[in-house]
Amino acid sequence: MKKVLFVLVSLLMMTMMIAGCGGDSKKAAYPADGDISVIIPKAPGGGTDVSARGLVQMLQKELPGSKFVPVNKPDGGGVTGMVELANAKPDGHTLGMVTVELAMFPHQGKCKNTYKDYASICAPIAAPAALIVPAEAPYSTLDEFVAYAKANPGKVQMGNSGIGAIWHIAALSFEDEFGVQLKHVPYPKGSADIAAALAGKHIDATLADPSVFKSQVDAGNLKILAVMADSRSQIYPDVPTFKELGHDMTIRAWAALVAPKDTPKEKLTVLRTAAKKVCESKEFKEYFMKQGIDPTVIIGEDCDKMMQEDHEMYQKYLQIAQ
Repeated sequence: MKKVLFVLVSLLMMTMMIAGCGGDSKKAAYPADGDISVIIPKAPGGGTDVSARGLVQMLQKELPGSKFVPVNKPDGGGVTGMVELANAKPDGHTLGMVTVELAMFPHQGKCKNTYKDYASICAPIAAPAALIVPAEAPYSTLDEFVAYAKANPGKVQMGNSGIGAIWHIAALSFEDEFGVQLKHVPYPKGSADIAAALAGKHIDATLADPSVFKSQVDAGNLKILAVMADSRSQIYPDVPTFKELGHDMTIRAWAALVAPKDTPKEKLTVLRTAAKKVCESKEFKEYFMKQGIDPTVIIGEDCDKMMQEDHEMYQKYLQIAQ
């Protein structure tokens, strides 16, 4: 009897130990199975940083149990962060933002990584180039501006953010499309200097992200003639697109949330599904509109396609710029 009792007690203890071990080994499903680092290749407080942090906060709410940890790595103009992201372990626990410069850097010899090294989740930003001029300029439409530029070859001063930078490329594509010659005036410190120059009538126009110029436009000092986008701006709904005016031109300053290229498809699906819900939400739209940024819904393969198209486009125009 004692022997039987001993065997029963032993079996019971073994059962409890096995159950306990099984409980300890049970792992939460992705993405609740560990922190997710999000590399931001820009400094804190900038547009990419603000957009990334807002996006991942909403993703965290959409994905119960997940924890996204933003990390700023702005060195090398963003190259350092984007290279580190491309080389990260593709396990779904390292994500990051890549910006439009990714489509430009390889053609400028600044880095070897391209869109092929990443798998897109979503692009919360794709700010279009807008044709912006002083309010008192003698042209109020795209056609009038083109006619003026043709009548004054090489005289219309077009501000940009530096030779070979995105808004310089926008101006080069404008020249190519309309057969005009502009005088390119670089402002390497950025759009704030361009806005001041426009308001002070030191230059005639710029092609740039309209969000930076919103206060001047709202004050009546500047006006927007058209935007290089597929659809009208939600912030400036009365401004026509180049496309609807007969010119299929798209130049955009985008930032996309991506993963390393070999990240498992099932984890990408989880992230993309959540990102789609977030990007279509009222909270997302209100957050970005408050920042003066047109919210976008560009998910997964559509985002991959956008990055590929821009990679090929910048290859062409950077050869001209150089």
